[in-house]
Amino acid sequence: MMGRDGAGNDVVEIKVHPRRENNVGSAPPYQNNSVFKKWVPWLVPLFVVSNIAVFIAVMYVNDCPTNSGSCVAPSLGRFSFQPLKENPLLGPSSSTLVKMGALDVARVVNKNQSWRLISCIWLHAGVFHVVANMLSLLLIGIRLEQEFGFFRVGLVYIISGFGGSLLSALFIQTGISVGASGALFGLLGGMLSELITNWTIYANKVAALTTLLCIIAINLAVGLLPHVDNYAHIGGFLSGFFLGFVFLIRPQFKWINQKACPPGYIAPPAKSKHKTYQYVLWIVSLIVILIGFTLGMVALLRGVNVNDHCSWCHYLSCVPTSLWSCNSRQVSCQSAQLGNQLNLTCMSNGKSNLYYLSDDDLSKVQQLCAQLCN
Repeated sequence: MMGRDGAGNDVVEIKVHPRRENNVGSAPPYQNNSVFKKWVPWLVPLFVVSNIAVFIAVMYVNDCPTNSGSCVAPSLGRFSFQPLKENPLLGPSSSTLVKMGALDVARVVNKNQSWRLISCIWLHAGVFHVVANMLSLLLIGIRLEQEFGFFRVGLVYIISGFGGSLLSALFIQTGISVGASGALFGLLGGMLSELITNWTIYANKVAALTTLLCIIAINLAVGLLPHVDNYAHIGGFLSGFFLGFVFLIRPQFKWINQKACPPGYIAPPAKSKHKTYQYVLWIVSLIVILIGFTLGMVALLRGVNVNDHCSWCHYLSCVPTSLWSCNSRQVSCQSAQLGNQLNLTCMSNGKSNLYYLSDDDLSKVQQLCAQLCN
């Protein structure tokens, strides 16, 4: 645990009441942890409840018994899960996730559905996915909301989630993406920048920094496994890191002493509420965030694939080893359309199926092909 430095342990004689003027320049005998307001966390638990409620709603819309042949846990009725071959995380189909707001770059670019960059962070691919993310959110978010309140932590969470989705969309142009991982990594990034900018008020500084860096490194390393969107993790972490310098800043220690000084004591004067380096970090971080998000959105809406300009960036999301390959299997299908009927035949395994699609569903052809070839 990261503790706060005390302001001093001066012993005051109580046999004789000292005169006020005799205490000029003495340090006030208060405990530092009583200076900062402790907030009652409610937003983070609300986020957890909201994510679970959205997942239940998605499963209701999915209605596996009606739309699929065989379902997992059929006793749950329309809340039963898609076949494990289609979704091993115990969740809905990809088409349902797209309908409910999953990140689909083709729809963002071609149909101006930029809102999917935010809506996707409230969706999850399955039970295992939502449980893991919500446990992490409780462990990380509760402490931050207690320290900084719901408004600042809520902004870091939402904006970091957007940043994670944005970076993911710039690198992963096919398939869909859902999950709150980018927002969670944003909270981790905010914790790191908060520790740096508020360095002077922490006890056990090196131990706190080492522990936090190890946690961040382990979580980012997990993202190097295949089928994990580490771009969203990195984008969320970087967004949260710079946002932490903007929203999670604390007053300098001399200013705290001066404001919390009880009657009869005069603390050393503080010229400003924050130190110079805190102001510099605040300005630089705000500029980086605004420029980064602006350039990212412009590139995304123009259909830029960053992989075409960075030959090594794919290693940020997956590192191939002798145990697994990072190459996604390319799928192709032969299609024949008559009205709203679409017949797809997978070229790799020969399977074929007939689909009934509306004009709004034509962008799902590649996803249907991938499912057919799986």
